[in-house]
Order: sequence, then structure tokens, then C-alpha cells
Amino acid sequence: MQLRNILHLGLKELRGLLRDPFMLALIIFSFTVSVYTSSRSMPESLSSAAIAIIDEDRSPLSSQIGSAFYPPYFMPPVMITTAEMDARMDAGLDTFALTIPPDFQRDVLAGKVPAIQLNIDATRMSQAFVGNGYIGQIVSSEVSEYVRHYRADTVAPVDLVLRARYNPELDGGWFGAINDIVNSITMLSIILTGAALIREKEHGTVEHILVMPVTATEIMVSKVWSMGLVVLLASSFAMTVVVQGVLGVPVQGSLLLFLTGAALMLFATTSLGIFLATIAGTMPQFGLLLMLVLLPLQMLSGGMTPRESMPEVLQTIMLAAPGTHFVILSQAILFRGAGIGVVWPQLLALLVIGTALFCLALARFRTFLR
Repeated sequence: MQLRNILHLGLKELRGLLRDPFMLALIIFSFTVSVYTSSRSMPESLSSAAIAIIDEDRSPLSSQIGSAFYPPYFMPPVMITTAEMDARMDAGLDTFALTIPPDFQRDVLAGKVPAIQLNIDATRMSQAFVGNGYIGQIVSSEVSEYVRHYRADTVAPVDLVLRARYNPELDGGWFGAINDIVNSITMLSIILTGAALIREKEHGTVEHILVMPVTATEIMVSKVWSMGLVVLLASSFAMTVVVQGVLGVPVQGSLLLFLTGAALMLFATTSLGIFLATIAGTMPQFGLLLMLVLLPLQMLSGGMTPRESMPEVLQTIMLAAPGTHFVILSQAILFRGAGIGVVWPQLLALLVIGTALFCLALARFRTFLR
């Protein structure tokens, strides 16, 4: 191989990418807007849920229940009538509508068990599931305190002291931002290299390259380093500007060590992208093939759900995927501040898997050129 040929071929790939506005828009969106929205829209916690109250009792107890819903979990309650409830929920103005019946306070003080109706807009699945439990606890607590005529904390027989490490506030947005960057690195590295090869095939520039004094290895290495560099720079920007700057998510470990692992991950996934492009004949075929490969890599790598909750057979199979080791490495470095003494097995695994994928893709690429 000649480094000069690899350099110029890689620069050619970068110039081709600059002339593709759709790919540039995808890169910018994936490492800016997508990271921000993934952090702000984590469904594990209730945030700013819209609630309306139909108070037909107009008693001190019903007023006390209405005043118990406050930010950040709920928006300030809107007092409406029964006739307005259906129209407001159909329009998506309210996620919850709590109906307090007439004589509610009198029945409670008389020892009866009156019913309160809670209407839920179940099309908003995350808020509907979590908010149901929140509202039930709030109503039960307020009614119990009103009947006792004083507020008192429940004394448990055992004092549970909670210490949350690495994420003291249990903010799901921290996990969402980091996980989205990991997914974007995997997705874009495969898409960019595969699309670059298919674009040359569709435009007929592959024949131009074949008459040049370059080898298949030089062509493939140029695509790997150029597209990998673009994704690596974009992920560096996302980590420093979007995650640490805009979102304020603290990074515990070394960012340089994370980028080293990302570079090894890109070596593996860019090779995989070239391999998939040699199998697919056109861009639509490449897109369909990409879904079959990308979805398992993202869903079963441990980024969305812990690997420990998966069957052991599936855990063993996914050890052959580079995304599994990269997720373990990223979470260990960025969340727990791990050093190279902890994550070197993942770095070694990414190097071995990347080398195997590169050799496999190179053999397929030579056949593709012939």
C-alpha cells in the first residue's frame, strides 16, 4: 500500500460527502438535535404532565387534593366542567382528568368508600403509565392526612439509606444523551461507508478507480479512515458541546480514552458498512439490509436494556458484535470514570472484531471489484 494513494482517495471521499447535503444534514441532526431530544424525552420519570380537575364537591378536601399537583411532575391543574372534559382530551390538551364527585368529603368523614374517577389519555403511553401511580399516591395521601387532621411522615420499621452512585439525582437524561451518541456512531459509520461505495457504483466512478494504479486495499482503507474521521469528529463535538455544554451532563472518565474506543468501534463498523454495500446492489437494498443488521446491534448490545436481563445464549452471541463491547466501554468510562486498566478487554475485543470484519470485507470487496 502507498500512503499517498490512501490519503488522496480519502480526500476524494470527503469531497464527495461535502457535495451530499442529505448526508451532511443527517450527521448534523444525529449529533446535535437527536442527542438533545433523547436527553429531554426519557420516559422513566413524569415531567410537566397536563392535568385537569372536575371538582363537583367544592369542599376543603377537594381543594386540598387539587393543590397537591405541582411542578415539575405536573402542570398547574386546570379547573374544568364535565362537559368540557371529553373535548379537551380529544384535542390533546389534558393527559389526566380527575373527577371528584359531589358529597365526596361528607362520605369520607362518614367512613364510606367514595370513588374518584381518573380519565387518562392512553395515547401518551409513558406519562399515562407513570402518572397513574403518581396520582393514586397523591390522592390517597391527601385523603389520609385530612382524615387524621394532621400531616405525618410514615415511619418505616427499617431505615433505608439510598446512595446513588455516578448519577445522584437519578436523571434519565444523562443516560439518554450518551446512549444516543453511541447509537449514532454505530449507525452513521455503517451508512456513510456503505452509501459512499454504492454511490460510486451508481455513478460509474468505480470503473474510473479500477484503471488507476491503486489496489483494493488502498481503496477500502481510504473509505474507512475518511468516513471514520467524520463520525469521530462529530461525536467529539457532541460530547463536548452538546452533552457537557448544553445539557450539562458530567463526564466522569477520560474523553480521550472514550474517543480511542470510538475509533476502534469505527474501524469495525465502517468495515461492516463496506461489506453490506458489496452485498446490496442498490441504495434501497442497502437500506433494507441495514435495518436487519442495525436494529439487533442497537437493541441487543446493552444500550437500551441491560445485558444481564437477556437470555445467556443471547448474551454469548452478542459478544461477537462490536456494539456490545463499545456500550460496556462507554458506560464504564463516561459514567463510572474507568481507566484503561478496566476497559482494556473491551479495547482488545474491538480490535480483534474490527480486524476480522476488515479482512472479511476486503475479501468481499475484491470480489465486488472483479
